[in-house]
Amino acid sequence: MAELATIARPYAEALYKACGSELAATADWLDEVAAIAANPQLQQYAADPKVTDQQTLDVFAGVVKSALTEKATNFLSTVIDNGRLSALPDIAAQFRALVNAQAGSSDAIVYSAFAMDADVVAELSLTLEKRFGRSLNVRVEIDLEIIGGVRVVVGDEVLDASVKARLEQMKVALIA
Repeated sequence: MAELATIARPYAEALYKACGSELAATADWLDEVAAIAANPQLQQYAADPKVTDQQTLDVFAGVVKSALTEKATNFLSTVIDNGRLSALPDIAAQFRALVNAQAGSSDAIVYSAFAMDADVVAELSLTLEKRFGRSLNVRVEIDLEIIGGVRVVVGDEVLDASVKARLEQMKVALIA
């Protein structure tokens, strides 16, 4: 939704400027709170007029894996106070894009039907970096629907080497 992206941009840029040299740590806690904020039950809870902003913040503090830093608490408090909780996933995505732009890298999501060893991921990462011509931050996600092989998403580019995609290509070829 373009509207959320427009709302999220100033928050992401302000956080990027404020975090200084703590980019990686900030990206970690921001991704974590964005995942929590995407939960529909939490959104419904926060939208309840009987629930205070402090109570919503307390829910976040209770759910996160590690304690929130003062900067994280202040940022989250600002987002909640301004009623922008639904924009938090977009804020995290735009923040990650700013960090990647500074580092000259991109995020890559590798969808695989099976779990991958660290060695296999490292080898795949090197191959993908050569293929896409830039440094990549590779994250592996399990997707049983692809049957085998991998599907790689880097920004708006998709490299589909999955069994499911090959079967679809064969189906199209046989029908034509």
